[in-house]
Amino acid sequence: MQYIQPGLVVLVGLMIGSFLNVLIHRIPRKQQFVKGRSVCPGCGETIKWYHNLPVVSYLALRGKCAYCGMRISFRYPLVELLNALSYLYFFWTFNWSFELAVLAFLSSALIVIFFIDLDHQIIPDLITLPGMLLGLAVSFLPGGLGIVPALIGLLVGGGSLYLIALLGDWLFKKESMGGGDIKMAAMLGAFLGWQKVLFIFMASAVIGLVVSVIMMAVSARLRKTRVVPFGPFIALAAMVAVIWGDRLIAYYVDNFLYLN
Repeated sequence: MQYIQPGLVVLVGLMIGSFLNVLIHRIPRKQQFVKGRSVCPGCGETIKWYHNLPVVSYLALRGKCAYCGMRISFRYPLVELLNALSYLYFFWTFNWSFELAVLAFLSSALIVIFFIDLDHQIIPDLITLPGMLLGLAVSFLPGGLGIVPALIGLLVGGGSLYLIALLGDWLFKKESMGGGDIKMAAMLGAFLGWQKVLFIFMASAVIGLVVSVIMMAVSARLRKTRVVPFGPFIALAAMVAVIWGDRLIAYYVDNFLYLN
């Protein structure tokens, strides 16, 4: 009995993760994602429901289309597993609660943003704009952040990146940061508050620096030819903030901000 509820959470996470794959594939292509059966991009055959079971079908088909044998990206089961594991972590941490629902939504949104921006260098308004509104809306609920902290977080998140973008545009005489990053930061501020969004800025810069150093160490040519968008770094930093942010911020305040 003790495994039934976690198992249910994982199952829901896998099923929603399968839908996230639909969003990741269709949103950048401006395709309908609410309805319409999935098809193989190679042969165009409609994928049967039993060929579309999260993770299980990928393993059963050995990562290939059942009709034409085209290789299916490992990203599909990866997205499903990442979503299920994030839900399971939040369930273990918060049980059935308000926090579970809010953080499950936020983690799914970050997964979608991560992979779309990684491939297409865009962060869709379809995710961030409703996300801002939802972040403000849930702040009113019992256990929520509170509307004033949520509004301050939204303004600090979006406003800080907007000012950085203006400075970058002026220094480099070209667009240095897209509007999608700014809206994403505003969404995160609405959900998490200004303290965590500032932490996200610092953590994403560190993650970006580490990735850039690794890319240069692997191949200087790769560093020059491969455009790495900033959205995935923000998404990774946001997950760090959600999981460890309170402890890391408290540690910083106790050990560095105040000198006893």
